[in-house]
Amino acid sequence: MAGVAFCLFSASVNAQQTWEAKKNPTVDSINAKYADKMITTQRPAVTIEQIYPAIGQYQSTVNTDAASVTITPDEQSKGVVWVTGLPQGKVKAMLKKSPATYRIPPQMSEDGKEIPEGTLIFDKDANTLQISIGKSFNEADPASAFLPQPVEVVAEPTVKVKSDKVKIKTNKEKEKVAETKVWMYSGTKIEKSTASNQ
Repeated sequence: MAGVAFCLFSASVNAQQTWEAKKNPTVDSINAKYADKMITTQRPAVTIEQIYPAIGQYQSTVNTDAASVTITPDEQSKGVVWVTGLPQGKVKAMLKKSPATYRIPPQMSEDGKEIPEGTLIFDKDANTLQISIGKSFNEADPASAFLPQPVEVVAEPTVKVKSDKVKIKTNKEKEKVAETKVWMYSGTKIEKSTASNQ
């Protein structure tokens, strides 16, 4: 009877032990062959600059009135950024197309200046920022804001003859449409320098 009790006791102890691959000698010998070739599955955390690549600092050699421009994320709204360093003042831009096409809505600056609608696009491949203020955002083709303005062709005055009288219609009689002056910016992103342990 004692022998049967001992067998049952050892069987219950063995049943409570769980099998672990890490403690298996066969698994250890296989892993040892490939230990230096294994790739870790952990990836570094994605930064906000990787999600919104337009965020950062820019330098321009073309725009002397805005030599240094900074784009920072809004603290409460994802997809909204603030552009500082422009002659118009601090400007709000809203993400329209990922990763870096923004619409600048018409707004009032902090000092009460009216800022018309515009477009902001960061080209990650060229590492450049382009801003157009004063031209409406084009949903179908946002980059069209940076194309040169079409030149208006002024026609020669027309002459209409009615019986003996001659009427000359000049260009001054055309309706004049108030145009907003378009302001353009082009700058290069300043890359953050990373310290290395060498």
